[in-house]
Amino acid sequence: MKRYLVAITVLLIAVVSRAQDLSEETLLRAMHSISSHDLLEYVNIQCDEKYQGRLTGTPEYQECAEWLAGEFGSWGLTPAGDDGGWFQWFKIPYTLVYPDCGLTLHVPLKKDGVLLKHYRYMTEYMPGSTSGNGEVTGEVVYAGYGITAPELNYDDYKGIDVKGKIVLIERESPVNPSAGAEKFTPWYEYSFHQYKLANAVEHGAVGMIYNYGPLANPNNGYHENFVYVHVGDTVVRDIFAGTGYDHSTLVREIDSTLKPNSFNTKKVVTVKMSTSHFPDGRGSNIIGMLPGSDPVLKDETIIIGAHLDHLGLCYEMIPGANDNASAVAVMMGVAKALALNKIPLKRSVMFLSFGAEEQAVVGALEYIKRPVMPLEKSVLLNMDGVGIGHSIRAAAGTNYPILWSFVEEANNRYIHRPVSTGYFSNLGRPRLDAARFLTAGVPSLSFSTYGSANYYHIPLDNTDIIKPEIMEDLSQLLFMTVVRMANSPEPLRK
Repeated sequence: MKRYLVAITVLLIAVVSRAQDLSEETLLRAMHSISSHDLLEYVNIQCDEKYQGRLTGTPEYQECAEWLAGEFGSWGLTPAGDDGGWFQWFKIPYTLVYPDCGLTLHVPLKKDGVLLKHYRYMTEYMPGSTSGNGEVTGEVVYAGYGITAPELNYDDYKGIDVKGKIVLIERESPVNPSAGAEKFTPWYEYSFHQYKLANAVEHGAVGMIYNYGPLANPNNGYHENFVYVHVGDTVVRDIFAGTGYDHSTLVREIDSTLKPNSFNTKKVVTVKMSTSHFPDGRGSNIIGMLPGSDPVLKDETIIIGAHLDHLGLCYEMIPGANDNASAVAVMMGVAKALALNKIPLKRSVMFLSFGAEEQAVVGALEYIKRPVMPLEKSVLLNMDGVGIGHSIRAAAGTNYPILWSFVEEANNRYIHRPVSTGYFSNLGRPRLDAARFLTAGVPSLSFSTYGSANYYHIPLDNTDIIKPEIMEDLSQLLFMTVVRMANSPEPLRK
């Protein structure tokens, strides 16, 4: 009898062992079904001219969203948007920029006359993505950070007259998030692009030269007839030339003393913008689900996030291959592998592709306001710019060591890429979808990649810079991470 029990025990152990081996084999087979060729094709599709750069609110963005929802449906995901559909809708105004734009410096000659210096598109200036339509010529007044904050005893507009003139403004604020919450928080609202533009309008300026890039960025407000452009070092240097000020030294002094130093540069520029504004735009998030099987754990949700949108036309199409077609492609790779291989998941897994990340992270905020699954039972694995380089990093792994442990274990066991993390304070204005979730108390990691050429918010962010191998590795890494998370007997949140 004893020998019989021992034999049965050995047999059961062998069966369990074979089952575990089969499970691992199944997972590996599913993981390796994720192909870099498929992922690159997903990037190519999103960057096609027919989608016109995927600016949220435009018909072209929604056509791309329909394509993504169609892929989700073909793999067997469950729609989880409004009214049982794929889309979670929200209002989003948008602006289209046309080619007849420019920035010109009027250089007086020693003898009568003026030399016109026309700045080059993309390398020296970029049109303001939410600029009003029209042309203005005026004196340039340097107005520091463009901030009026009486409670902080700080006013960049004090002692200067900008009515009918064009202001040159710095991005951010004289105190930045690295100073810590106590020092930075009072400056938080003043760091927003929308505030700076509105404050310039309120003080009577007719245009703005924004020292930001030069790059395109639809994350700003719209004021009819107020025109603006983004510029870089060349334009700033030309405007400061002959004023007696050194730009870098002046900014350092403002930052260190917290005392404005605004002045009339006595330079004259012309800003010309050709735009149309659409105040009644409508955008969407795209939401697909793989419901969990456990009667208790299915209410807990692992969200895989990646924004679908980019910048549209400014005035050339900006494809957004790395930012953020790459991340949507990786999301799709994970979704397809899980769904078609019918991988058992105790917790629910959501694939949430955000709209309007580039327009003040509105899509993520809409989800926070109207969550499909309880936020208090959700975690987020977000991706933004994951198609370049050779290394992977994630914001906030130090904040959330439980989540990070799954990533680290999966990488050490299966992928073996350089992977790093750190602490994320989330003090500055929200620039990632994950920032909205962190503010709402949802544990979140936000992945990016690095190590090769990258072009941010300009037309050169195209498929030529994409490295399919890093997308494949990240997709496989997240596949294994999600499977382990979804089936873990231990809680994902403290």
